[in-house]
Amino acid sequence: MDRRFYLDLAARGLSMPVGTDLVMHEESDPEQVRNDGAALGRVVERAARRWGTPLAIPLMDLRLEKIDLLSLLGVSAAGAETYHFTQPLDDAVLETLCGEQNGPRCPGTRARDTALDLNRSKDGLVPVGMAIGPFSLTTRLMADPITAAAMAGSGMDDAPEVKLLWQCLHISEAAVLRSVRSQISHGARAIMICEPTACTAFISPRQLRAGANLFERMVMEPNLRLKAALEEGGCDLIFHDCGELIDPMVEAFANRLHPVILSLGSSRRLWDDARLVPRDVVLYGNLPTKLFYSDSVMPVEEVVRRTEELVAGMRQCGHPHILGSECDVLFAPQAADAIRMKVDAMLSCVPAHSA
Repeated sequence: MDRRFYLDLAARGLSMPVGTDLVMHEESDPEQVRNDGAALGRVVERAARRWGTPLAIPLMDLRLEKIDLLSLLGVSAAGAETYHFTQPLDDAVLETLCGEQNGPRCPGTRARDTALDLNRSKDGLVPVGMAIGPFSLTTRLMADPITAAAMAGSGMDDAPEVKLLWQCLHISEAAVLRSVRSQISHGARAIMICEPTACTAFISPRQLRAGANLFERMVMEPNLRLKAALEEGGCDLIFHDCGELIDPMVEAFANRLHPVILSLGSSRRLWDDARLVPRDVVLYGNLPTKLFYSDSVMPVEEVVRRTEELVAGMRQCGHPHILGSECDVLFAPQAADAIRMKVDAMLSCVPAHSA
């Protein structure tokens, strides 16, 4: 779509959380909905309608690409969460994992794609897909990716840990490409790529300052290829990274990936980051919704204060902005009412909107 669509949403004062998980947990059997495409489609639509946004954003379930990838090796969905590669892969395994063929797809993947299909024809809705980023998937395939990345940054290219790191990045990129191409074929007009581990916890700023090209090779190059695949499919990039970042990372995401929307975590001051971001990239977020479960750490009064501060800062800098959550707002059984109350308080701090 034309970038003006997203800029117009910002200009109209849209505010919205990434809150489909909250809405799903209003159902009698949320886990059944997660794997039922028709039911999930209805939940995604209801979430979009509730918050007055045309962006029909699915669950931020970043497990799906790993489950589908490992299924090619016969790893069960139940075992995928804790499965890690421990030594470099042989050529046969690499060929299996890097192919363009679609292998078995888990119920959550099938439900996500069916929901996209159903909402592509709904009046006023823009079906949005969701996928983990290549580097973030890589970090989930290894038991100790931080050490491997540090070794790579020190030039230890012959170490087996480093060889495995690059292999995992290669198979992760292939898996994410399969995922986004499937979502595009099912009607996604924009896809949110989530790279929460593309951050200083996994990539050393000290090594970057010393000249290491880790961020370029591990994050930017795979995501630039992913962006090209989205463009080829006529699909917009929404880029999300709620990790701890340094300014050059934000600047690279904003200018080189050039997403239609850039979503950042609450550790960033968006009104300061505006200087790093082109005017045609909408900044999204970034209230500390990960803390909304706690009344002691994040009481409703603090939610209101931070929201008013963010709104004022963004108005002063004049950069296009959609007020929202720093990440997806997850349901927590013991704090569900508090979380919903704080989301409502966050949204009530801006003028009424319509979509």
